[in-house]
Amino acid sequence: MTPFLEVEQRGRLLEIILNRPDKRNALNRDMCEGIVSLCEQAESDSSIGAIYWRGLGPAFCSGMDLDEASGATAEEDTAIHARLFSLGARLRKPIVCAVQGPALAGGLGLVANAHVAIAAHGASFGLTEIRIGMWPFAIYRALELAIGARRTLELTLSSKIFNTPEALAWGLVQEVVPPFELEERGETIALALANAPSETVLRGMGFVKESRELSHEAAMALALQVRAENFRSLDFEEGVKAFREKRAPRWPSNT
Repeated sequence: MTPFLEVEQRGRLLEIILNRPDKRNALNRDMCEGIVSLCEQAESDSSIGAIYWRGLGPAFCSGMDLDEASGATAEEDTAIHARLFSLGARLRKPIVCAVQGPALAGGLGLVANAHVAIAAHGASFGLTEIRIGMWPFAIYRALELAIGARRTLELTLSSKIFNTPEALAWGLVQEVVPPFELEERGETIALALANAPSETVLRGMGFVKESRELSHEAAMALALQVRAENFRSLDFEEGVKAFREKRAPRWPSNT
């Protein structure tokens, strides 16, 4: 594994920390491959319930490493970028992201691929690719799903930097906290998701993924199908029993 990522499993939570602070956590090839490999392995690992991304240093992530992006093998990175910036759409394990400092270009793509994102006061965001004659092709779809089509296009064309009030109002992040609370708050949220009933989460996340491109009628038919499956699940049985007994549930699918 690349030295530019710190990885730790805490109970059912997989924590991935960007560790290239001297380069503002710019994403080089090794980091992209490492994140993708870890997340795809987590998807099939029953001991992991959620994934938590954060960065070390003053910046969350400044985007792609331009030294590599301008090199002779830049086009070879297309496949790994496609896998990296579609993780949010492909994975059924929840991804939580905690943002300190700037999250620009590909860094913003990581935020958009998280299912839950929080930020520290003072964090900033931007699609800055057009300033170097590039378009945010790989991250565009994820950001469009996160904040809407017109907003994404305007931000791409203007390349303007926006801050936490806008990020919160537009739905890019769900919570803004003081910087000294960010790491602990992010971990608290991520651990709660990691310890949720895994079978229910997988079924629900799969429904969200599969229903997105369906018609309303087809999506409803799918919803009724997976709802019926959920009613028959051991997690639902335990959840109802725990509610009636006024105790914390002990999810069968997490054991």
